[in-house]
Amino acid sequence: MSVSTNTAPACVEHQLELSRSAPPVLSMGAWFKNTVCLAQGRQAWVSHTVGDLFQAEACLAHEATARELLQALAAMGKKPVAIAHDLHPDLHSTRFAVQLAAELGVEAIGVQHHHAHIAAIAAEHGLDGPMLGLALDGVGLGTDGKAWGGELLKVDGAHFERVGHLRPLALPGGDRAARDPWRMAAAVLFDLGRGDEIASRFADQSGADIVAAMLTKGLNSPRTSSMGRVFDAAAGLLGICPRMEFEAQAAIALEQNATTHIETHGWPAPFEGGWHIDEHGQLDLLPLLDALSSEPDTGYGAALFHSTLVAALMHWVMRAAEEHGIGRLACGGGCFFNKLLRSALVEKIPATGLELLLPRRLLPGDTAISLGQAWVAMHLLES
Repeated sequence: MSVSTNTAPACVEHQLELSRSAPPVLSMGAWFKNTVCLAQGRQAWVSHTVGDLFQAEACLAHEATARELLQALAAMGKKPVAIAHDLHPDLHSTRFAVQLAAELGVEAIGVQHHHAHIAAIAAEHGLDGPMLGLALDGVGLGTDGKAWGGELLKVDGAHFERVGHLRPLALPGGDRAARDPWRMAAAVLFDLGRGDEIASRFADQSGADIVAAMLTKGLNSPRTSSMGRVFDAAAGLLGICPRMEFEAQAAIALEQNATTHIETHGWPAPFEGGWHIDEHGQLDLLPLLDALSSEPDTGYGAALFHSTLVAALMHWVMRAAEEHGIGRLACGGGCFFNKLLRSALVEKIPATGLELLLPRRLLPGDTAISLGQAWVAMHLLES
């Protein structure tokens, strides 16, 4: 994508050329790593990230960035025809989007998080028409009101269909489980019918007996299809990272352990029978996680996790491609920061005949969400 010849305001990090002309649309981005995007004409301006919107200073920077882009648009004699935002009603970006839309007398358009991940890649590549989207990340609100994050989508402009998802795992303690991988490991043990092992296996973790009781009674344990939480569960089962001190610490540690093993011993063969795919396109990785629960070699276990995950994703994607007659696959979401996962798919997917689409200038994570929201809104307005 070439850089626009128009002068962008200082808040803009990326100036992207669009393959089609857009009516002026302002899109408000995600909760984490928030960016704001202004699309108009044949260009899209994506801002620097303002940070995570649970921080007051980030919320203020988000609002200032949006208004700076609106001022730049006004200097061109225009105003947006719509404000695009995430589906989650409680995000600061959503509330501010609705406020701005009311101020300007324009439409507010909600865009599902994982649809936006794949749409951002479509925008970068300038592609219309149907494609499969493998969206793997920590969390995004689904159209059913549940926490998504391991999604196989059929995406076509303004529309998407959820053709597959990961088997949901419980989040004992809700958001707390996203910070404590041992809790995700406990959720796996419970689903394997081994809930009676939780208190003793995690005896060094405060509240392990309470977590076991929560899972048994179904209290404060909503389920999620998040791939990020599967990485956490694997790390927790292997004892690599029981608790996290920073975002994605468990997934990073799991990848580092796997990389060290692979550099010395090569990739292990995928675990035979390590996954199932049901008639609804649900990918179940419990057999793999069951095997990891008794693996004493953390390096081998981490490598086995990656090897089997790649094989499972390949099977999942190829089955959907054949069923829906689609020859393109876009991969987005924070899990694709994982170099082992990304490089394996880059190596294996083209040999299947599928065209693999990855982010170009933007990153695979949530900084690209605002571009994807704008792309979806553009198509929706056209239709």
